Parts: sequence; C-alpha cells; structure tokens
Amino acid sequence: MDTTLAGFHHVKLPVSDVRRSLEWYERVLGFRIQLEFVEDGVLEGVALTDPGETVSLALRHDPAHVGGFTGFDPIALCVPTADALRAWQRRLDDLGEAHGGIAQGHVGSVLMGLRDPDGIEIRFYCPGGAA
Repeated sequence: MDTTLAGFHHVKLPVSDVRRSLEWYERVLGFRIQLEFVEDGVLEGVALTDPGETVSLALRHDPAHVGGFTGFDPIALCVPTADALRAWQRRLDDLGEAHGGIAQGHVGSVLMGLRDPDGIEIRFYCPGGAA
C-alpha cells in the first residue's frame, strides 16, 4: 500500500464576497480562475491558480466561517530567493497594499501582514538566507 503524499491539492478559504475576493487575489497575487462554482445561478466559489500553476487556492462563499479566519495566517506562499521576496514587497508597495514588511523567521525570511478583503493574512516565505 502506497501512502505517499505529493503535496497539497489546494487550500480553501471562506470569504464573505466571492467577487470582491476574486478581484483582490487576481490584482494583488496575480492568480487566475481555473473553475467557477455556480449554484442556482449564483457564483458560490472559485478555484484559482498562480501564473506558474504551482499553487491552487479555492475561495468559497461562507460568511459564517470568515470571522474565524480574520487575523489568522493560514497561507504561507514560498518564494525561491531573497530577491523574489523583496520583489513581492515592492509589488505590494506599488499596489498600495499594507503589509508588515520583511522579518527574519524561524527558517529564512518572511514578508508578513498582507491581508485579503476579509482580513485573512497571507505570508510569503523565503526559506533561504536573509532578505
């Protein structure tokens, strides 16, 4: 019996407004739609991927559960180099997106404090040397 894991298939987040969150993830992180989940003619969720198709993220209309994620950081995106981490910081600055800057993490450096429209924190980690 092979019980090997090959990584995550996707991460799903509850959101209060699918269209508002979709616009933010497209504009800020560069994600694009893979699938739309329409139920009774209403957009209830989307599956997204990054430009390199390495990360899959689902957003699901579920306002009752959003509050439990507000202020929490369930997603840490990996970036390959300190230069890439600084590039993300510049991108966020150029977009006028508030964040907490780059700090030394337990392993590598982290760009923290970016929050989506529902207040869910997205972090960027560079496991290598200091940024």
